[in-house]
Amino acid sequence: MKKGLIVLAVILGVLFLAGSSLAGMYNSLVTDSENIKGQWSQVENQLQRRADLIGNLVETVKGYAAHEKEVLGKIADSRARLAGAKTPGEAARAEADFTNALSRLLVVVENYPNLKADANFRSLMDELAGTENRLAVARRDYNQAVQAYNTKIRSFPNSLIAGMFGFGPQEYFKAEEGAKAAPKVDFGTQKQ
Repeated sequence: MKKGLIVLAVILGVLFLAGSSLAGMYNSLVTDSENIKGQWSQVENQLQRRADLIGNLVETVKGYAAHEKEVLGKIADSRARLAGAKTPGEAARAEADFTNALSRLLVVVENYPNLKADANFRSLMDELAGTENRLAVARRDYNQAVQAYNTKIRSFPNSLIAGMFGFGPQEYFKAEEGAKAAPKVDFGTQKQ
């Protein structure tokens, strides 16, 4: 009888340790998954800040460059697509379009020396530069969180727990093809 109780206690102890270990792995996956969501929210916050600043920049430029409607329209369209992006992939594609439209706006700005000298414009450009830096940091932090999580769910024994409870890989925020290429700017046709 004593041996039976000892064996039962050992079995219960092993089951308790195994259950505690599984619970710890599950909780760790939940924590990492929530961290990714939080990091993605920071990327979205910076994208929204950027879109808002661009809106103000466009309004400032409109006063000087009213006939540049095509460029201003493309910025508005790409800004709307960026605001409607639901996944990191959609956001990356929309952001590439947005960046392209912004580079065209900056070419327009070069044609208006008075605009470049405007204090509001310079202030907006400084804010935009700061936002671009914050956006780069937010993207990096998001991708680092995704990398840690994806590594964890692919590692044994976490992969067993992840599979049982439906934890799948998360999508990285990747730059679109051509995003690494600098936009071509031609200052040869400046208006005086």
